[in-house]
Amino acid sequence: MESPVTIIGATGDLGFGLALRLARAGVTVTIGSRDAERAAEAAARVREAVPGAEVDGRANPDAAAGASLVVLSVPFASQAPTLRSLREALSPGTVLLDVTVPLAAAVGGRATRVLSVWQGSAAQQAQELVPAGVSVVSGLHTVAAKHLADLDHAFDEDVLIAADDRAAKARVAALIGLIDGLRPIDAGRLEMARITEQLTALTIGINIRHRATAGIRLTGLPNGSRFE
Repeated sequence: MESPVTIIGATGDLGFGLALRLARAGVTVTIGSRDAERAAEAAARVREAVPGAEVDGRANPDAAAGASLVVLSVPFASQAPTLRSLREALSPGTVLLDVTVPLAAAVGGRATRVLSVWQGSAAQQAQELVPAGVSVVSGLHTVAAKHLADLDHAFDEDVLIAADDRAAKARVAALIGLIDGLRPIDAGRLEMARITEQLTALTIGINIRHRATAGIRLTGLPNGSRFE
């Protein structure tokens, strides 16, 4: 069984949906929020939807303290301040899965456009902000929050994962692989996040145009894409 996971921002749509899916897969989940009461309420909702789930809710620093795998699921405008607030809680050896996308909507623009980030991507910005020894992995940019939250929805799509730390990338791949129908794909080093993050804006535009909620699927790859 996968070790416990902390999801910072699981009071939001994507983070909450991920908490539901992982809890159903048997993962112990801690939900983090700036407000401990909101975190506890979200945890209660997960336990109601997934009977027997081991889920609790805490304020962000308490949720992240001692966690070996942390998911950061917050809007781009909140990414930097949230990571700064976690500097004392994140420890060397921690894996941080960053699902942040720098959508222009963060500054009042369109969700189909992406902001330029000085470091190259939101994930690379995260890597600069976390303490030394924390490995950032970028992923989950094209999985719809509404589908994660709908436990009856059957996935059949790929998740592109980028990171410089191979072991961290493999661990995140194993976690994502616990969700039926999601296939983790090694997209390369963390610098590739500057491309994979833009796929969010692309799929948003496609989904608006076609009135759909589509993900992505790569063809021609061998079954069980390798993570080493």
